[in-house]
Amino acid sequence: MTPTESTDVVVIGSGFGGSIPAYRLAAGGARVVILERGPWLTGADFDHDLKFGSASTRVFEFTMGDGMNVLGGNCVGGGSVVYFAAMPRAPRFTFERQGLLGRPLWPRSVTRDVLDPWYDMVAESLPITRSEWEDVTYSGGLFAAACAHAGRTANPVPTAVDPARCTNCNWMMSGCRFDAKRSLLLNYIPAAVSHGARVRPLHEVQHIAPTGDGGYRVHYNTVDEVDYRVVTGTGTIDARIVIVAAGAAATPVILQRSQEALGGIPEAVGRHFSGNGERLNTAVIDEAKARDVLGLDRGDGVAYEGYQVGKGPVCASWDRLDPDLPEFSRHSLEQLYFPPGFGTILAQVRDATGPSWFGVEKKEMLRRWRSWLTIFIMSEDGNEGVFGPPPETGNADRIAQQMLSRGALRYRPSEQTRAGWARADADIRDILERDGLARVMPWTDEVIGAYTVHPLASCRIGDDPATSALDDRHELRGHPGIFVTDGSAVPAGLTVNPAFTIAALAERAVPGIVQAALDRGVPVRYVDAPPRSAPEPRPTTPAVA
Repeated sequence: MTPTESTDVVVIGSGFGGSIPAYRLAAGGARVVILERGPWLTGADFDHDLKFGSASTRVFEFTMGDGMNVLGGNCVGGGSVVYFAAMPRAPRFTFERQGLLGRPLWPRSVTRDVLDPWYDMVAESLPITRSEWEDVTYSGGLFAAACAHAGRTANPVPTAVDPARCTNCNWMMSGCRFDAKRSLLLNYIPAAVSHGARVRPLHEVQHIAPTGDGGYRVHYNTVDEVDYRVVTGTGTIDARIVIVAAGAAATPVILQRSQEALGGIPEAVGRHFSGNGERLNTAVIDEAKARDVLGLDRGDGVAYEGYQVGKGPVCASWDRLDPDLPEFSRHSLEQLYFPPGFGTILAQVRDATGPSWFGVEKKEMLRRWRSWLTIFIMSEDGNEGVFGPPPETGNADRIAQQMLSRGALRYRPSEQTRAGWARADADIRDILERDGLARVMPWTDEVIGAYTVHPLASCRIGDDPATSALDDRHELRGHPGIFVTDGSAVPAGLTVNPAFTIAALAERAVPGIVQAALDRGVPVRYVDAPPRSAPEPRPTTPAVA
C-alpha cells in the first residue's frame, strides 16, 4: 500500500480558481500540492491541427449532458489554456440579479465596487491590456462596421494577449505555441512552482474524506497520458486545507462523491448550474454587400473572406448591457472564431428547404466558410442545471480516449431563458441582415442540446444556505477548511466572458483562506505581490513535479 503523503494545502484543479490561491499560499510559505487531471503541455506542444493526440484533443473536455453540453479545459492551466483571453469586467447590475428566485443571488458582501481592487490585481498579474481598433481583426472589423451601419455601438474587447507575440494564427483556443496568450502557464503557475508548489498532472481526484484531526484526505487516481480512461495508480494526500477548483462541471461531482465520507454536504451542491446564457449564431456574409454597403476593402480586392484570420473575440456590442432593462432581457454580442469541428457541424442554413444542418444546402454553406461571421451571445439564464448522481470515477463517464465524456448534468431552460435567447437572436439579425448583408441562423440545439464554454454556479457563494453551497468566503458550509474558488462559485451568469470575474473572486478569497490555514496550524502569510511572468518548462517526468 502506498503511504499517504502530507502537505498543508491541496488544490484540486489548476485553472484560474486553483492556480491563483496556489501561488498566493505557496508564496506565503505554505506547502502546496496541485492535482490536475489533465496533461502538462506548454509552447511547442500546442499543435496547429485537429488530429487525435494533438493539443486539440488532449487539452479539451467535451462533456455531454441531458440538455446541456460543456466544453472546458483538461490540462495544467485549465480554462486559461483553452480560453480566448477576452477579459471584460462584469457589469454592475450582475451583482444585483435575482434570477428565478426573486431575491438576491450574490452575497451582500460582494459588489462590483468590492471586486474592483481584485480585478485590478489580476489585470496587473496576467497582465490584461485594452485593445485598440488597430488590433481588431477582419472579422472584428466587419462586426463593428455592421453595428455602426445598424446604429449600434461596438467596442474592442480587453484581452490577456501580448500583441507583440501574437501572429494572428487563430489557433489560440487550442493553447498558444507562441506564448502570446497570457495563460496561467506564464504567470501564476510558474510563480507557484518557484515558491515550492508541486504540480501533479494526470491526477484525477475521486473524493475527499475527513482525517479525524480536523484535516482532510484527498483520494485520487492517476490516469494514462494517452487514454484518460486507463487508471495507472491510486493515492492519497492529507492536508489542513483543501481548495476545490476542478471547474463547474467537475467540482460538484467530486463533492457529491464525498458526501458519505464527509457526513453530508449542502443541498445546493450540484444545483443552480448556469451556462452563462450562451448561444451562437452563424452569419454567411454577402461579400458584395460587405463591399458596397459597409465600404470594406482589405486592399487586395476582397471585402472580407477573413473568418479564419486573426484571433478569438476582439469586438463586442454591449448596447443591451443596460441596467435599466428588465432582468432576462440583457445580453452581450461578441464576434468569435469557433474552430472547425463543432462550428461547422452545428451551423445551420437559414430558410433551408431541407434539413437545416446537413444536406446539399449545408454543403453550399460550407463552401463559403471564409465569409462566415460567428456571433456569441452571453445572456441572463435562470440557473436551471442540476447534477444527478455522480459516476463511479471522474466527473463523467469517458466514452473516448480523450476529449469526450457523458455527464450527469440535466438542463431544462426556462421560459425566461428561452425568451432571452430569442431577443438576442433577433438583435443579431437586426444588425447583420440589414440591406441583405448576411443570412443569419442560430446553431442548432436539436442535435446535442444547449452548450456552454463558460459553466458557472454549480456550487455557488451566497447568503442563503438553502440556495448557496458556500458562504461569502467561499468555504463549504458545514466543512471548515474546504474552499471552492472556481467558476462553480459564481452565483449566476454574467452576460460577459467570466474568466476575469472568476480570477478576481479567487484573489478575493485568498485572505480568508490564509486566515483559515493559520487557524488550523499552517505557518503562512498573505502575499499580494504579482507573480513572476515567465514560461515554465514542462517537467521531464510529467506525473510528478
